[in-house]
Amino acid sequence: MQELTIVKVGGKVVEEVESLDTLLRDFSTIKGPKILVHGGGRSATAIADRMGIETKMVEGRRVTDASMLEVVTMVYAGLVNKNIVAGLQSYQQNALGVTGADMNIIRSRKRAKGDVDYGFVGDIEGVDAKALSQLLLTGAVPVIAPLTHDGQGQMLNTNADTIASAVASALSKLYKVTLVFCFELPGVLSDINKPDSLISLINPEKYSQLKKDGIVADGMIPKLDNSFAALNKGVSKIRITNIQGLSNKNYSGTVLSL
Repeated sequence: MQELTIVKVGGKVVEEVESLDTLLRDFSTIKGPKILVHGGGRSATAIADRMGIETKMVEGRRVTDASMLEVVTMVYAGLVNKNIVAGLQSYQQNALGVTGADMNIIRSRKRAKGDVDYGFVGDIEGVDAKALSQLLLTGAVPVIAPLTHDGQGQMLNTNADTIASAVASALSKLYKVTLVFCFELPGVLSDINKPDSLISLINPEKYSQLKKDGIVADGMIPKLDNSFAALNKGVSKIRITNIQGLSNKNYSGTVLSL
């Protein structure tokens, strides 16, 4: 089975010109078929502020009303996505920027109202692995923005970590998939203020304890929840690391295992 690498990039890495360029340079050296999934939350928040639109977050997830949906669609599918695509082209990577609506690759349903009304946020119902595989076979490098659709004409904001995990899970039936979460920290840390406090290996039992102790919180929770779900669905390997961990095979960051 052919190997496929899926890299999800977020945080400061995707927001700052120098770190993004380094990321794209190192990503371009990965051999074989590959997919890049990106976030862009800081950019969306900054532009929303400039437009006078309030940002509301609950447990690391963005509440998306109609005004915020306009912002994230413009920022994620436009500004951030096309900057990444252009950057990859400079490294001779035939990148193609897409959302979940393009080629119907990711279909979602609008999240039902519960204790929190997240608004126009999508929970993924299906990923068209065949369509993505067809793109990969042409030599294209899909660059996926964190937006999906409901099949009825409605765009939906969807967590980029969730998209990366869902895409990895779907394609694991066709490829041997390695999923890498790349952000500004070297991995999962026992002390956020100490870069050398890296937790090198996390299994489900360890994860439960880390949550109980408050070491893993906020945006890291959906990242790890989705990761363990992906491992259970056939993804071969998952790492959480920084740019150094992407380019240096001897530096793994945090490895997740069942």
